[in-house]
Amino acid sequence: MASKPTENWRAYLAETAREVAAGTLPQEYASVADLYPESLLRATDAALETFEDEVRALREPYDVAVFGTVERVVLALNAIDRDTQHGGPHFCTEEREQLCAYIDLTLSEHKVDVAALAAGRGIDRAAITDRWRDW
Repeated sequence: MASKPTENWRAYLAETAREVAAGTLPQEYASVADLYPESLLRATDAALETFEDEVRALREPYDVAVFGTVERVVLALNAIDRDTQHGGPHFCTEEREQLCAYIDLTLSEHKVDVAALAAGRGIDRAAITDRWRDW
């Protein structure tokens, strides 16, 4: 199973905190926790879990159904990214790449041919989220 990007973000936070505590990173790195507030991590996990559930429920990966699951997770992530309770936009380049890779990998793990799916829409595999993505 693909690991959620939030697992990477939590590991980064923990490693940074350990290094600051050990004195191997300057104290100003302690504010890195602001990048990934717990509310953002929980909301992102919930959106990705819903996506996983929807992908598991696909019986035949018809293009419309698969793209519907992609659209819903991307719109959910857009809302999370814009939600001011998390302190403002958080999904930057690195996070965007991790989220898109996770969506692709999750689909692939459930026997969706992402390359063929994208080709059927005349887009590159890496662009399957672009139509809806704000982050």
